[in-house]
Amino acid sequence: MSTNVGPESSRVVCPNCHLEMMSRTEGHATTRTHILALIMCLTLLWPCAACLYCTDCARNVDHYCSSCNTFLGTYER
Repeated sequence: MSTNVGPESSRVVCPNCHLEMMSRTEGHATTRTHILALIMCLTLLWPCAACLYCTDCARNVDHYCSSCNTFLGTYER
């Protein structure tokens, strides 16, 4: 089951443990991030390509229950 979540930690009710809490978030690079970084490297913008992995602008955010670590949903950028 996936919950509607945003880019920041959200107050949600966990479908597994039924607790209301703030979700734990983890950002991760996607295939789109890697392709964009490759294009930047090929066009000699490699310093900007490295920044893609350090900022949240090109990374999806996964939300997890802070109590039982159940996956709650993904915010896609």
